[in-house]
Amino acid sequence: MDGSGFQYFDIIFFAMVAGFLILRLRSVLGRRTGEENPERWRPRPPQPGTPPAPDARAEPARLPGAASPAPAPAAGAEMGGTPLEAGLAQVRLADRSFTPQGFVQGARAAFEMIVGAFALGDTATLRPLLNDEVYDQFSAAIRERMQRKHTHETTLIAIKSAEIIEARMEGRDAMVTVKFVTEQVNVTRDASGAVIDGDPNRVATVNDIWTFSRNTRSNNPNWLLVATASPQ
Repeated sequence: MDGSGFQYFDIIFFAMVAGFLILRLRSVLGRRTGEENPERWRPRPPQPGTPPAPDARAEPARLPGAASPAPAPAAGAEMGGTPLEAGLAQVRLADRSFTPQGFVQGARAAFEMIVGAFALGDTATLRPLLNDEVYDQFSAAIRERMQRKHTHETTLIAIKSAEIIEARMEGRDAMVTVKFVTEQVNVTRDASGAVIDGDPNRVATVNDIWTFSRNTRSNNPNWLLVATASPQ
């Protein structure tokens, strides 16, 4: 074989190597891990006859799904347990990437983000994390606060616990409710800086119930905060 033949062989060989590397990169970079998007409020009372919904302050956040999709349970395999277990099984059937552990991790991140954004009046951060109804409530509270020239300070000391208390499917929408128990310092000040609500020296234990939702037929992996409430 002459020199041109070897050069032709080299071109084919390097093209095959490049193609292999591209496929490997796509298999890694194109995979959602459940942590792409990590992802203050005016609580609204739960409506009669509806389950408690989450309170607002801080994710998903690809409010995840799991880092690596788990096999979906066989239909009815987990339906014989508690209502929560049955609800989680329904969500898993609709969204094979969902795991409770991954979801809670994303919910905690979303909680911190929403709480901080509400205190700062950062509606740009809040917009992609909330559905229209909750966003309207939060932005209205922020506008009212600004009109009165009040400022709100929230220091999230710790998230003591975050647990899923309800899960269900509503058509194609997965609905997952989380109870957060946190330690916070909340202070509202007037235009002069005087404290008009809260205590800057007091750490309070706060219970919030937030409900997140995601269209399981959508390619968008993000969960939205769709309801907030405080335990009675």
